[in-house]
Amino acid sequence: MAVPHRHNFGTHDFRSVARALTMVENDLSGADELLKSLKFKKEVPVIGITGPPGAGKSTLVNDLISAFTDKGHKVAVLAIDPTSPFNFGSLLGDRIRMSTHFNDPDVFIRSIATRGSLGGLSAKTIEMTDVLRASGFDYIIVETVGVGQSEIEIAGLADKTLVVLVPEGGDEIQSIKSGLMEIADAFIVNKADREGADLFANNLKKMVQQKHADIPVFKTIASQNDGIKEVVDFIYAQSSVKNNRKEFLLAEKAYKLIQQKRMANVDKGSLIQEIRSGLADGQFNLYHFVDEQLIKLNRLD
Repeated sequence: MAVPHRHNFGTHDFRSVARALTMVENDLSGADELLKSLKFKKEVPVIGITGPPGAGKSTLVNDLISAFTDKGHKVAVLAIDPTSPFNFGSLLGDRIRMSTHFNDPDVFIRSIATRGSLGGLSAKTIEMTDVLRASGFDYIIVETVGVGQSEIEIAGLADKTLVVLVPEGGDEIQSIKSGLMEIADAFIVNKADREGADLFANNLKKMVQQKHADIPVFKTIASQNDGIKEVVDFIYAQSSVKNNRKEFLLAEKAYKLIQQKRMANVDKGSLIQEIRSGLADGQFNLYHFVDEQLIKLNRLD
């Protein structure tokens, strides 16, 4: 695939944007050159939306898209499935739930799977988000299912991270991962018409305020567009505030990209085969084995 001549794409040219994303996602020839030549004409807020499956994230994102486009903004969405390239259920669901925006000339939606590779969520999302940042959009939304470390990793990618939860009873508040408490810029208790929602939200506020008094907790019913205005107002207000974490975020991105490139030649299948051979002779030592692998990597560099 040839590298597009323009690397500061326009939002009116979705085909070029889609081709560039495909090139980057699949590491096709020219991807590195494309990334190095990206030009960013303006600061574009990247909003991370994460939380457990079934929290209603895609419905919430659908409402946010409508709110942004009603104000004349152009929006791009990356919907990520960090579990498996063969698990297309959630990706298809995202597309169905956001289908009202498919023909909107101000909205671009892309679903990607990360194939479970080390750093896959972080590295590929960083690169694809940067393509979108250079494409003239006003807001970029990155949505991921909160599986494993994916919801924690997103903190290094987004300017603001919104964690979406659902009320399952007040006592469930203790089950929230500590990592989620650290990455959230705001919590959204969705499906707030469920029984126990007020208790859940109040307990969450108490828990959050013990460490981060300035982190808000919103209640929404995304299926009814209820409470969305408050979330949008928060995003608008935060977008105008100088990002004091910019150096930290860039360092996180650099670290993840370096990690991905360093690990590109490491294949788990090959490791298993080599370990199987080592175990067969009864002399296997994990730390000698790791040293040998590092020496091989250094030679490849």
